[in-house]
Amino acid sequence: MPSRRHELLARVIPRLRRAGDLDSEPAERARVETEHRSLSRSLPTRGTPRFARNWDVTVTDIGFPSYVLTPRHRHVHRTLYYVHGGAFMAPIDAVHVQYATRLADAIGARIVMPDYPLAPEHTWADSHDALVADAAHWAAEPGGIVLAGDSAGGGLALAMALSMRDRGLAPATHLVLHAPWVDLTTSTPETRAADAIDPWLFYSKLEAYALWWAGSADDLGRPEVSPALADLSGLPTSLMLYGTRDLLHPGCRLLARRAAEAGWDLTSIEEPDLIHVYGLLPFIPEARRAFTQVVDFLR
Repeated sequence: MPSRRHELLARVIPRLRRAGDLDSEPAERARVETEHRSLSRSLPTRGTPRFARNWDVTVTDIGFPSYVLTPRHRHVHRTLYYVHGGAFMAPIDAVHVQYATRLADAIGARIVMPDYPLAPEHTWADSHDALVADAAHWAAEPGGIVLAGDSAGGGLALAMALSMRDRGLAPATHLVLHAPWVDLTTSTPETRAADAIDPWLFYSKLEAYALWWAGSADDLGRPEVSPALADLSGLPTSLMLYGTRDLLHPGCRLLARRAAEAGWDLTSIEEPDLIHVYGLLPFIPEARRAFTQVVDFLR
């Protein structure tokens, strides 16, 4: 049974984000493009205690900025390559930085966090090759990489792992996927039913954002966009966590089924009645439990 704090966030988050169904695609596109013109695109570190004291930040240019966060006071054993969520149209959020720094501290890692170009101005094709090459570069460093992401970023991380495999590049040692968006074709009919119980995500927006990221309807099903529909054999050992009060949970179940068919070592943790990316949310016991599960998996 979800905790009281979880239920409070389930009610508060949509209000804070002014979440709602799509009015119209052109209006939503105009709104998002207007927001993008005012983005600072600096790394948001609010809510991360003593960030400047604990982390050195450098920015590498891989065709777009990629932040490298190196801890000041401990040895680095590996790299956490974290791909942020946000429906491919929202930038890195402070919650992503908070989660990545906590996880990196727990597993002895530096962090690489790419600030990939966003939809609708950009599609998957504007960043995919650069992300794959950058991840493979870090994967060849001592200790390798944990390739992780949430929501859209989780789907993108999986798509990157597929391309790294197919191109014969150094692979990640592990994948960690929080409620990944892995089927932008929305081929699972259960997704429409899930629209009625998810307080945060909306099917009408899901369709619009998917098409923005794909660039065309013909590209919705390609592996770089919908990795759940690809050949899943030969991927790194992986962990996926998601709740069932989530519009994306039918796609996560599809991924788990197809992983088993392909012989891919994917541990799937499904939490009844929990909301989207619950594992990243602050102050709830469900997130603390998820964090322990991730750390135990990576150790």
